[in-house]
Amino acid sequence: MKALEGVKILDFTHVQSGPTCTQLLAWFGADVIKVERPGVGDATRKQLVDVPGADSLYFTMLNHNKRSITLNTKNETGKEVLTRLIKECDVLVENFAPGALDRMGFGWEAIQKLNPRMIMASVKGFGPGKYEDCKVYENVAQCAGGSASTTGFLDGPPVVTGAQIGDSGTGLHLALGIVTALFQRERSGRGQKVLAPMQDGVLNLCRVKLRDQQRLAAGPLKEYSQFGEGIPFGEATPRAGNDSGGGQPGRILKCKGWENDPNAYTYFITQAAVWEKICDVIGEPEWKTRPGYATPPERLDKLNEIFDRIEQWTMTKTKFEVMDICNPLDIPVGPILSMKEIMEDEGLQKTGTIVKVPHPERGDYYTVGCPIKMSDSPVEVTRSPLLGEHTLEILKDVLGYDGEDLARVTESGAVGELKQAAE
Repeated sequence: MKALEGVKILDFTHVQSGPTCTQLLAWFGADVIKVERPGVGDATRKQLVDVPGADSLYFTMLNHNKRSITLNTKNETGKEVLTRLIKECDVLVENFAPGALDRMGFGWEAIQKLNPRMIMASVKGFGPGKYEDCKVYENVAQCAGGSASTTGFLDGPPVVTGAQIGDSGTGLHLALGIVTALFQRERSGRGQKVLAPMQDGVLNLCRVKLRDQQRLAAGPLKEYSQFGEGIPFGEATPRAGNDSGGGQPGRILKCKGWENDPNAYTYFITQAAVWEKICDVIGEPEWKTRPGYATPPERLDKLNEIFDRIEQWTMTKTKFEVMDICNPLDIPVGPILSMKEIMEDEGLQKTGTIVKVPHPERGDYYTVGCPIKMSDSPVEVTRSPLLGEHTLEILKDVLGYDGEDLARVTESGAVGELKQAAE
């Protein structure tokens, strides 16, 4: 039995933040019913298309294990179908623009009347306040949440990260909120609203930078490179390049082959507990006891010199050889892996972190599997649904519509063209 088996999710999400959330719930066994406009569907189906006539990877990689129903919610019969779905489902998840559900006639008050146990979960760009009606995308969230101002190098502009911490990060936060609300409902018997603003989600992931903002009041942030370089600190947490975000200094260093391979690098952390081993590995045994090098506080103003010397050593080794040498000594290092290397990693494929999925329109493709492994709820990643693929199935099995009802719904134009679900 899957962890969320029996839970029905009414999925009104699109693009990335909401679909990330509902895909995770589907992986854990929830029946996720994705509601899409007839003939149109989720906008990402046709964004960044690489195989003509097939749904894009943008869509497929965010909508596994779901069922798709097409529904015109402006149509009176469509509203009737939606009303029935709200009564039957446990959770409604949406990332519409603010006020969209109210304009449809299905705001929180209306949903509560239809189904007092319903949990309504929403992704918004900002929480309540002066910006709550603003439209937000991934990079806007990163900028408003404090990530961009603290990412990049001191002498350059703010930089957004390749990790989708605004969209996918917020979707993960929302999924936790939904599961928590479901748990509370078991005791209270009531549904509730769950809100995950993207700005809030990004800030939660940037908490160490908020930590450093407050530490500035006590003086310079000595673990930052600029301290050793004699560069004054301003009033706000600065950009720190590839410095470690924790108390153990770390940097990205060149490895053998860096001249031709843009990913021939390693991340190297000079953890205090293994300092003597580091000195032996790089051929500087006298640093173990030399004044100015022997203790962590003494080394803070010499980090550039120390990492330059370590890099002289890493440049004689491949990033994997650095791993082979340092890991047995408990020296924390990690190779800079390209997406190609990750996709082809046999170990990640074996654990289901990278999954090859067959698709009737585009053929086989690779996707990210469930990042959370549960011993009693194993995840099988199934392909994303074709547009409206399960409309007939949902009308019959979830809502109990018979032949007469199906004919009426079809003739009204509420659900578009009915078709059997693909095998």
